[in-house]
Amino acid sequence: MPLLLRWQGLLAGLPAGRLGAHLPLLAGWILCALLAGLPLVTRSGLSLLIAASALLWVVWALRTPPGRLGTINIWLLLVIAVAVVATGFSPVPKAALVGLAKLLSYLSVYAVMRQLLATAPAWWDRLVGALLAGELVTSVIGIRQLYEAPGALARWSDNNSVAEGTVRIYSTLENPNLLGGYLLPILPLAVVALLRWQGRGRRLFALASLVLGLVALVLTYSRGAWMGMVASLGLLGLLLVLRQTRDWPPLWRRLFPVLLLAGATLVLVVLVARVEPLRVRVMSLVAGREDSSNNFRMNVWTSALAMIQDRPWIGIGPGNSAFNLIYPLYQQPKFNALSAYSIPLELLVEAGIPGLLAGLGLLLSAVKVGLGEWRSNAPLALPSLAAVAVFAGLGVQGLTDTIFFRPEVQLTALFSLATLAAAAASEAPAADRAPWG
Repeated sequence: MPLLLRWQGLLAGLPAGRLGAHLPLLAGWILCALLAGLPLVTRSGLSLLIAASALLWVVWALRTPPGRLGTINIWLLLVIAVAVVATGFSPVPKAALVGLAKLLSYLSVYAVMRQLLATAPAWWDRLVGALLAGELVTSVIGIRQLYEAPGALARWSDNNSVAEGTVRIYSTLENPNLLGGYLLPILPLAVVALLRWQGRGRRLFALASLVLGLVALVLTYSRGAWMGMVASLGLLGLLLVLRQTRDWPPLWRRLFPVLLLAGATLVLVVLVARVEPLRVRVMSLVAGREDSSNNFRMNVWTSALAMIQDRPWIGIGPGNSAFNLIYPLYQQPKFNALSAYSIPLELLVEAGIPGLLAGLGLLLSAVKVGLGEWRSNAPLALPSLAAVAVFAGLGVQGLTDTIFFRPEVQLTALFSLATLAAAAASEAPAADRAPWG
């Protein structure tokens, strides 16, 4: 057991008391409030809920003896270790320390989620219900914006873009790309909730959240979110079909998924060809520097590559505060940015090659756990497939954007990661389960 975790279980021998007996219930309600409030609560409110989650995890960990570390958590500890080293050697250590504190606070929320789901898997449905409630309200507010003055919605379309004049909704998040990024990881969870939940009312709630979330995401006209949606829902559909047809004759088991993918691709092509707003937005992807959004990202990527070339092994330290102090030294005139607009580039900028390798290792270990559940009938089997789809969508979007690092998106991704870690932990002996097991 790493020295970092030796403090866990120090209070395990003390009487549980009322607080100890109700830790799962308290954790569940705090996490429900956090997930439901992601798009609705102010940043100060989110910070308080995150701090409460962190404090609760410390109390829970003190009362739970340490156990076996899972693969996902080993990679997470490596991510933390690399971030700590990058902070220590950062040219702006105070700013990097702020980013490190933010990273640790988010991971404390992950730890509480993982422990709760490992202890009581039934909480997955309640946490998803809270997440869908916030998403449903946010989607309705966004769709209602179509009835407002079009000038307020069109302000997110650059006059120099090939998609000039496109009306883009942004709901409570004040940014259509952020709204698309927030909705993207929730849609696969809504699909699985629709399949899992019993009762007409619960299924109607899941269906309404899914349909309105899809509509709202499309109306953001966020190209990254669109591509991520196709990747995530396409992969989830394929995994569910493979799971459903696993007892079919071999020929149909192989042929049916291919026919389904071909049909879905044909429908997608027809939609892009026939619906002009979709066609214009998709064509902007191949417009190169002729599209202002593409041109902006390319210039930022060039500056980010220069930053990486100067500090390839340790980066500048985690967080946007460090980036904002160093990037102006490399930026091209009139192309100021708050991030590298690419998750791989952002990881390289912040923590160098070790940071990128640790991030890729974490992603691959999580996907491996999720894919290992497709034949299982365990309580978290279907949620694990949804989690894999979440990472597929966010990975595709993250190639050209860094919306992932915003709490509205990152905490939903960490919920999916906690689902996979809890699914892996449920297969371990009970004595080996711990807050980081």
